[in-house]
Amino acid sequence: MDISLFRSGLNEASKIHEMQIKAFIPLLNKYRDYETNPANEPLERVIDRLKQAYTDYYIIRNSNISVGAIRIQRKDNNIYRVGPVFILPEYQGKGIAQKVFSIIEDKYNDARFWELDTILQEQGNCYLYEKLGYRRTGEIKQINDEMTIVSYEKHLKGL
Repeated sequence: MDISLFRSGLNEASKIHEMQIKAFIPLLNKYRDYETNPANEPLERVIDRLKQAYTDYYIIRNSNISVGAIRIQRKDNNIYRVGPVFILPEYQGKGIAQKVFSIIEDKYNDARFWELDTILQEQGNCYLYEKLGYRRTGEIKQINDEMTIVSYEKHLKGL
């Protein structure tokens, strides 16, 4: 597995948007969270994020094949937020996300802590983040009768 991150700009907006739809459509169909699901976002939303001075977007590549993307938001006091992060369905479950988080943490080595949100009912996602050292903050947001968003953070040692 040869995982790398490609820093993305406006030229990659359509590619990111296309992959985002493909990655999130199964969750949209499962939870019917039409107002919040990234598969339902217009291309303009991705473009807006790419233009944000505090946002870094990366296309995730496995042996030069685009398999997903990750957005990093820089906040005050060396706090970073991940979201969205996604891997295309055909590449999920292969350890790619775990490697991406390792690369990101090395790249942003000034981070005091990291934040992210995920779907509580997606136990595989929760397991992954907890395995990577993320802990639930206790903050939850009920989206609908079938879906709850749970917040996680990871405090880095020595900081």
